[in-house]
Amino acid sequence: MKCLSELTFFSLTSEQASSYRSAVFTQIHEIVFHGKGGYDWYTIYNMPLSIRNFTWNKLKQWYEEQDSNKNEDVVAKSIAAMKEASSNIPKSKTNVPKHVLKASQK
Repeated sequence: MKCLSELTFFSLTSEQASSYRSAVFTQIHEIVFHGKGGYDWYTIYNMPLSIRNFTWNKLKQWYEEQDSNKNEDVVAKSIAAMKEASSNIPKSKTNVPKHVLKASQK
């Protein structure tokens, strides 16, 4: 008798297997690429899963910190540039009409 269900005991469906395989190869690629020459594909492929996940998380954390530091530097530079630009603007005295200064007090 043929089973019509695609689910099998201790196995992945073809859809699950393809998405898992894609995720594994993507993770390996990212570690090799962002490892900047510190890792080769064969080493990462044969690395135990727990160590590969640890390496992946450390690389991800490092790049996120670099991004946040970069963003903070950009904001700090923008604020400094705005302060410098505002200090270079010549201060001109404007003449305020007298009727504005003498408001009625009731």
